[in-house]
Amino acid sequence: MDQMKRFAIYYAPEPGAFADAAAAWLGWDLAFGQFVPQPALALPRSLAEVTAEPRKYGFHATLKPPFRLAEDVSFADLTQATAELAQSLAPLTLPGLQMVNLDGFLALTPTDDQTALQAFAAQIVQQLDSLRASLTPAEIARRRPERLTMRQRELLGTYGYPYVLEQFRFHLTLSGPLASDETAIATAAARHFAGLIPQPFVIAEVCLCGEDAMGQFHLLHRYALSA
Repeated sequence: MDQMKRFAIYYAPEPGAFADAAAAWLGWDLAFGQFVPQPALALPRSLAEVTAEPRKYGFHATLKPPFRLAEDVSFADLTQATAELAQSLAPLTLPGLQMVNLDGFLALTPTDDQTALQAFAAQIVQQLDSLRASLTPAEIARRRPERLTMRQRELLGTYGYPYVLEQFRFHLTLSGPLASDETAIATAAARHFAGLIPQPFVIAEVCLCGEDAMGQFHLLHRYALSA
């Protein structure tokens, strides 16, 4: 996978109606690595515009944010380390997901406390961090450290991302930034996903994903959690 610029560990739904609906909503199928037609909806802005930002990542929840491999680390090293990590993690079962406006964008988030999810994601971030290349000055600048809290700047320096460990919030993004009067988008999304959002919500796998030269993410491998 030398053509991939960066890698990430995501949650992505298993094949089925939920995954299909999510791929259609965003216009990109993470598992198949291809664009898919989006539904024609009567919205103030086109769905293609609303979902342009999350489309490149595919429907997912970030567990370990995108990173470049260190110079002495191969793709084989990454796959082996991820497989070993998955064997040490147990599946998580949560009551369900809810659709919310999360800091100005539409997302699915857990309906209950995220403490267990934070601990789960922290293990992934920390155990794979030795494979990550250090951030360049330009990459640090893109994170706008002057807008981060002291703790977030510390995490950025340590793990290459400010929103990890206790700063982590599990979410599956459904839109880019929304204006306060764009309530029709949430209504359309609720209709689109009606009856398909998992209740309960189970995380039984982690997904190794890669970013291609065009900036689109692809699902490279699923790893069952087997602890």
